[in-house]
Amino acid sequence: MTQLPGLLDTEAIRKDFPVLDRLVHDDRKLVYLDNAATSQKPQQVLDALNEYYERYNANVHRGVHVLAEEATALYEGARDKVASFINAPSRDEVIFTKNASESLNLVANMLGWADEPYRVDDETEIVITEMEHHSNIVPWQLLSQRTGAKLKWFGLTDDGRLDLSNIEEIITEKTKIVSFVLVSNILGTVNPVETIIRRAQEVGALVCIDASQAAPHMPLDVQALQADFVAFTGHKMCGPTGIGVLWGRQELLEDLPPFLGGGEMIETVSMHSSTYAPAPHKFEAGTPPIAQAVGLGAAIDYLSSIGMDKILAHEHALTEYAVKRLSEVPDLRIIGPTTAEDRGAAISFTLGDIHPHDVGQVLDEQGIAVRVGHHCARPVCLRYGIPATTRASFYLYSTPAEIDALVDGLEHVRNFFG
Repeated sequence: MTQLPGLLDTEAIRKDFPVLDRLVHDDRKLVYLDNAATSQKPQQVLDALNEYYERYNANVHRGVHVLAEEATALYEGARDKVASFINAPSRDEVIFTKNASESLNLVANMLGWADEPYRVDDETEIVITEMEHHSNIVPWQLLSQRTGAKLKWFGLTDDGRLDLSNIEEIITEKTKIVSFVLVSNILGTVNPVETIIRRAQEVGALVCIDASQAAPHMPLDVQALQADFVAFTGHKMCGPTGIGVLWGRQELLEDLPPFLGGGEMIETVSMHSSTYAPAPHKFEAGTPPIAQAVGLGAAIDYLSSIGMDKILAHEHALTEYAVKRLSEVPDLRIIGPTTAEDRGAAISFTLGDIHPHDVGQVLDEQGIAVRVGHHCARPVCLRYGIPATTRASFYLYSTPAEIDALVDGLEHVRNFFG
């Protein structure tokens, strides 16, 4: 068995994830390498969800009976765990959404409806990048179309990094918001946050970071980032689906208008007008994802017990090994950085002229789960002149043996297609 420095005790960790013991296609041991799409869930998270529904199920914030009070305590306790996990200055800066897409849409709509100095209108500019997930492209396109604001973006270099050579031309005095991904879901690139934020601050622009591929894999300190908003999702970090997070600076959340209206986000309502509750409840209209928040809290407990710095070291070692092994496969082209430095644990590639969907299907027949397609980042595929990629992505329970299985599987793919 291949031994790498910095690896976690994956044998012990994998025992917490029941699905990893599955056999697929009758007798194939599951090799799960689709973690950038969604992670598997440990038994501790599954137990927390079951316990909530079995013992505490009730709506939150509204009842005075014991179940309602216990459910509220669990829900708000999950907010405390998120705040601690990302080092937020205040728990009131943590907003629960249903996913990162909703978090990013929330920011876009707040700015579209805001008063000065935050309002986005036809005299202002929005800046994104060519490597964004569609969730951080489409909301800004919609805002641009609705307000007349000019949408601009940073392009990509040939090696899968942001081209910041014209940063002063892209981020100008007219820029209201710069929204970009911390770690690319398709390229694996870890972006130079400090450089971009420094320029945004020079011109007084707000900064929103999509941390969906960062929060599960590395320590995330929103104070150190110095962004204004940070979005991420629960299901990629061992939590359930249906729960996302938007962190925002307190003063911004106080000044910006709500996106959704309904129960719980109000202070007073009359037939003529309404006033709104303070953040975070101002942005959490209706019954929230209570059980999902409890599950996310359990996932944070699990990840914190292992240590995000140790998870980062484990994935770096795996990524370094994977880049080396994949470079040995004839006709394989990595799309994105070809070294393990400044990249996350998601590697996209093409294999000669074999379509990625065919690669994925043959790998699946061997029990190897990867992702194929444009990964909701079609502009990246257009930039590099490819229809799609195959993507392998790793997590805390991934092993060198699974990377070896992938490489062996790719050799089978090559042989299958001659």
